[in-house]
Amino acid sequence: METSYPLDDNFTTSGVVITEEIKSYLYETAKWGKFLSIVGFIFLGLMVLGILSFLALGASLFSELGDAGAMGGMGMTFMILIYGLFIALYFFPTLYLYRFSTKMRTALDANDQQSLSESFMNMKSVFKFWGIFTAIIIGFYVLMFILSIVFGGIGAFM
Repeated sequence: METSYPLDDNFTTSGVVITEEIKSYLYETAKWGKFLSIVGFIFLGLMVLGILSFLALGASLFSELGDAGAMGGMGMTFMILIYGLFIALYFFPTLYLYRFSTKMRTALDANDQQSLSESFMNMKSVFKFWGIFTAIIIGFYVLMFILSIVFGGIGAFM
């Protein structure tokens, strides 16, 4: 009768096994993820510089125009808010992608199960974020389509 002990070399767990081929795919995925996240952080920095230049330009422009620049100030404020929204939307998936990449490299280098779990948790967050964002955008398009039909149809009868 053959017995198996948990610390045996022959002990196998039921479920997924990460082979060397899979490890190489995960290494490559982590490298590309880190590259994309670093590029994302660079673009975020450029966007922040863009907001700062808008602020500097707006301050100098509106000090010259006085009251006549009030409408332009509202437009500039709107642009800064939109830019800020884009920065906030882009920051989180970029951060999650960076965390995925660094945790994956740590997990594969050290055979660390906890880092592997955290890595995939961050990847899940990337996909969850973009999935929710995509659903919101699709909902917005559907709403705009319905509103254009409703208000376009009303305009045809007038």
